[in-house]
Amino acid sequence: MIRQLLLAASLGFFASAPSYSAEAILAGGCFWCIEKDFENVEGVTAVMSGYTGGTNTNPTYKNHTKFGHREAVRVVFDEGRISYRQLLDIFWRTVDPTDAGGQFCDRGLSYTTAVYVSGADQKEVAQASRAAAEKSLGQKIVTEILPVAAFTPSEDYHQDYARKNPIRYNFYRRSCGRDRTVKKLWGKQAYTGVAGR
Repeated sequence: MIRQLLLAASLGFFASAPSYSAEAILAGGCFWCIEKDFENVEGVTAVMSGYTGGTNTNPTYKNHTKFGHREAVRVVFDEGRISYRQLLDIFWRTVDPTDAGGQFCDRGLSYTTAVYVSGADQKEVAQASRAAAEKSLGQKIVTEILPVAAFTPSEDYHQDYARKNPIRYNFYRRSCGRDRTVKKLWGKQAYTGVAGR
């Protein structure tokens, strides 16, 4: 009996995939929208809106554009369920990576796309993913791949904005033309945050 229990326990141990928590910092225009898109991705365990890449040590919604911060998200994911490459392959298809001036109705540096990498491994994966996305799209991708910078969480009222303010969020997303533009650009490859529903 003990032998059977030990065997069952060891089989259960080896059958389950190991769980490794990792992070990605992604800028893709309005952080409300990127946050919402990645909350629906299988293997993502947390998404937080924030500011990165600028010169102010205490960026806020009111001053982040003035100091060169991008709106971004910190995506925490389980590498046993989704890889960094798979995460990036989704990211490209949630944005217009050909637009150097912003995203959709939001213009300026703070709303441009960027992938912030932590170390040589993430950089190599990000470059390969961007090249593959560029080939698939058939257009030049202008999204920068940059070393990870300090990430400051945004104010509480911005976190989970789509869940807390669904009417305002949906109105903004629709009127800004995000999904319409992504679908026109990527066609059937477009990802608009509906997987897993």
